[in-house]
Amino acid sequence: MANLELTTTLPEGVKTNNSGVPTYMGFSGTKLINAITVFATTGFLLFGYDQGVMSGLITGEQFIQTFPACDEAVQGKSRAALLQATYTAIYELGCLAGAVFALFAGEKLGRRRMMQLGAVIMCIGVAIQVSAVAGYQAGLQFCIGRVITGVGNGMNTSTIPSWVAETSRSHNRGLLVCIEASMVATGTAIAYWVDFGLSFVKTSLNWRLPIALQVVFAIGLLSGVAFLPESPRWLMNQGRAAEAQQVVAALTGDTFDSEATLLQTQLIIQSIEQSRELGIARKRDLFTNGPTQHFRRMLIGCSSQFFQQIGGCNAVIYFAPLVFQQNLGLDRQLSLILGGVNVTVYALAAFGSYALIEKVGRRKMYLVGSAGQCLSMVIVFAFYIGEDKNRLKGSVFGLFLYLMFFGATWLELPWLTPAEINPLRTRTNANAASTITNWLWNFTVVEFVPPMLTSWKWGTFLFFAVINACFIPIIYLYYPETAGRTLEEIDLIFAKAYNENKSYVAVAASMPKLTDTQIAEESKRLHLQQVGSQDLGEEAAESTGNNSREGTFVEPEHDAAQQKKEQA
Repeated sequence: MANLELTTTLPEGVKTNNSGVPTYMGFSGTKLINAITVFATTGFLLFGYDQGVMSGLITGEQFIQTFPACDEAVQGKSRAALLQATYTAIYELGCLAGAVFALFAGEKLGRRRMMQLGAVIMCIGVAIQVSAVAGYQAGLQFCIGRVITGVGNGMNTSTIPSWVAETSRSHNRGLLVCIEASMVATGTAIAYWVDFGLSFVKTSLNWRLPIALQVVFAIGLLSGVAFLPESPRWLMNQGRAAEAQQVVAALTGDTFDSEATLLQTQLIIQSIEQSRELGIARKRDLFTNGPTQHFRRMLIGCSSQFFQQIGGCNAVIYFAPLVFQQNLGLDRQLSLILGGVNVTVYALAAFGSYALIEKVGRRKMYLVGSAGQCLSMVIVFAFYIGEDKNRLKGSVFGLFLYLMFFGATWLELPWLTPAEINPLRTRTNANAASTITNWLWNFTVVEFVPPMLTSWKWGTFLFFAVINACFIPIIYLYYPETAGRTLEEIDLIFAKAYNENKSYVAVAASMPKLTDTQIAEESKRLHLQQVGSQDLGEEAAESTGNNSREGTFVEPEHDAAQQKKEQA
């Protein structure tokens, strides 16, 4: 591996603006970060669109003519419900495979190439789906296409959050990932209304066009990523120091040899060199703890994705029209309209997270969202068991309320948490592991919800209410606050907690915000302390540990001027 060194000589051929700042697509600084966010959101728009597109197609007359396996009249109600779930959920198996691929190949390919490859694979899968013809193994072909499309999406959703987190600033990282993740809701809303508009078309275009439109988003992602920068942390980890420094300069909006660029680049180099002293990064590093707390941090990210799925979001998002039509007795057209209004409210609620993520913080949003989702499911359950005229109104209100809470909190947070809480050494692998968790349980929930609705009815919503209530104590005890922290500062939270034998939740709450200079000093001090304790042997290690528990960490003074400069 090449030595990582700073340089003040700008590489030849680098495009710069009139001030000498490196640019991509003609952008630098905030404009470049915004461009990255726009194309990242395209990937999650595609994710959301595919989440919602099947909900309005699966019971449509033209879809059933091509795929009679989903017809209740042919298969019976229970078997048709199971097959409808399979046609929908098999996509998640592809997403799971894509996330596994990202786990093993993500660090080698990098963020940009992984996203480009994912977009191309999605286009291939869409082509296979829309070319299915009745009587020629249409169901098998459609499901194969769904799986292939899912592989591409799994690769993208494993990679995009890390790319955004590693190219953003500490004070707006949460906002940018929230914008990206909120596009899932917007994509779902677009899919619902496209389904409704084409429900009046009485040909197979009724279902082929909504699925084919996924290609538009995939091409947008593919074309945009081709001209935007790679993650500077990934470049530096590959030994491409000059390229990484160029990206840092472009993102900060400073010249290649400016003090701000050199300091930011030095922090990345320092983090990587300290990681390398632990040896070559391997998959098994995910299961280590010690000062870096790799395993604990991976568990926090994976658990957030598990909770998102098991909390019932896809029972509402995927199957709202099905619930309205088959369980509440509404006709298909009104069910589609209500489903469209429902996800539109969901998308609007997602925009509300923008103002909350940095001001309120991650922990409070998790807690409020869990309590709100629990309450919403209780309302649906309570009205569902009734037989009077208020049954429909109350159940619909509960479903709307659920998506409002989910859209403003749990939709975005599980995509942000793994991307920012894991250290650079394991970030690619840990983020892929959390995405694998998402897709595994996404498939499980989507597969069992239709049979549950058929057999349990109101019990389905009581089940999800109890599950959401269980999230609250776990989040309170084990999820630290990371709002406003740099990625390197989050590393210090876990190292300090380990050295002082304290709760990392408590350390995150009490440790002041640090400047870049203070982060570099504390990172070096804590790292030397850890290395020294290993070299001195068990007895000395115990002594060092005791000293650290007596408070060797000196709380630095808050450098207001430096913080103000970073915010600007």
